[in-house]
Amino acid sequence: MDGVFNGIADVKVCVIGAGPCGLTALKNLKQAGLRDIVCYEAGSQVGGNWVFRDEHGHSSIYETTHTISSKSLSQFDDFPMPRDYPEYPSHVQVLAYFQSYARHFDVLDHVRFRSRVAAAERRSDGRWQITVSRAGGPEVELFDHLIVCSGHHWSPSRPDLPGRFAGGQLHAHDYKSAEPFRDARVLVVGGGNSACDIAVETSRLSRKTSISMRRGYYIIPKFVYGMPVDVAYRRLLFLPKVLRQPVLAFLLRLAIGRWAKYKLKKPACGPLEMHPTLNSEILYAIRHGKVHPRGAISAVDGHRVTFEDGSSEDIDIVIWATGYRTGFPFLGDAYRDWEDATSLPLYLKMMPADPPNLYFIGLFQPIGCIWNLADYQARIAALQIAGKLKRPADLAGRIDREMSHPHWKFEARPRHAAEVDYHDFKSELLRELKPATAS
Repeated sequence: MDGVFNGIADVKVCVIGAGPCGLTALKNLKQAGLRDIVCYEAGSQVGGNWVFRDEHGHSSIYETTHTISSKSLSQFDDFPMPRDYPEYPSHVQVLAYFQSYARHFDVLDHVRFRSRVAAAERRSDGRWQITVSRAGGPEVELFDHLIVCSGHHWSPSRPDLPGRFAGGQLHAHDYKSAEPFRDARVLVVGGGNSACDIAVETSRLSRKTSISMRRGYYIIPKFVYGMPVDVAYRRLLFLPKVLRQPVLAFLLRLAIGRWAKYKLKKPACGPLEMHPTLNSEILYAIRHGKVHPRGAISAVDGHRVTFEDGSSEDIDIVIWATGYRTGFPFLGDAYRDWEDATSLPLYLKMMPADPPNLYFIGLFQPIGCIWNLADYQARIAALQIAGKLKRPADLAGRIDREMSHPHWKFEARPRHAAEVDYHDFKSELLRELKPATAS
């Protein structure tokens, strides 16, 4: 970047998105001494994905959504959740928490609501030209640094059915409650958190709910031995990594038994090599005959859906809980191939080798919660922008090493492109911050 500034007061920073990652970016930028900060938010309030029934269709939460990480490992270090919150807060409580966070750190004045970023183009002088769509027409503004906090749960991935289907279809992104599926024959496709949540919820009202999984998944109860499962896992960190995974698999086997008992496929990898599904109800619903496990879909004809084992059934509605594509259309073609990537070319999942004035915050998927790790990422970005933390040399080499040495041997699939181990990643972020904290 060619610009030379008289001081950090001259530096102008753009933040895209006022969800939890955008809010912590604003907080850290202010704490680093930066003042000329603008955050563009497409919605009318802060909270991002946690705004239920947002007017822009960005949110993917539903009526019964709760966190899948416990309160103690989800809250920001410098802003604890209220003591009366349960171990797994609801989306209503989470949104209230983020709104309280925004007020506490006084960042709302930097947010421009109902402002959708249409294009972010880097000019020859290194500055970012941001084009924003607003009710009064498009606006263009120049910035010295760009921080992208728009997340990766907004561009649904939906496969094509193998045949002509006469029923209805929707993606989990658009699912809000089970009521529309009363008395319907429902097929949920997927094995992740949303798939299992939706299968359980619809099974309470539907005529029949089935769930189609192409592969085996680790379905883990949210509470084990009287503790939230992420708190319990933390107690295994003293074990060497070579032992931790088999011990975890053994304990999981003790807790739930063999997958065959649930008519589910056995996972093809270790429990820390794929993103787990945290759900205490789906296995119960399967064994009670409320949710019916199925394999991959092999053919469709009208309402009849046939599965890989040759069985078939009539279906009224297919709900695709098949994840999201990683995409940033406002950045143009340079980042288009990330949609199908199995690993992202970013140092600490936040810094590309070039350009040096672009950061991604929260673009990772931990076995745990994103928010307080995103806070460390945002602190790194803010301190670098303010000139208080040196940007690492040889970023290209560091990125190559990070991509070739994941924390665990994750499946080489787009689903795991941004996967990290919560505790390993936290240590790496804190190590990056150490020179700034030492001074």
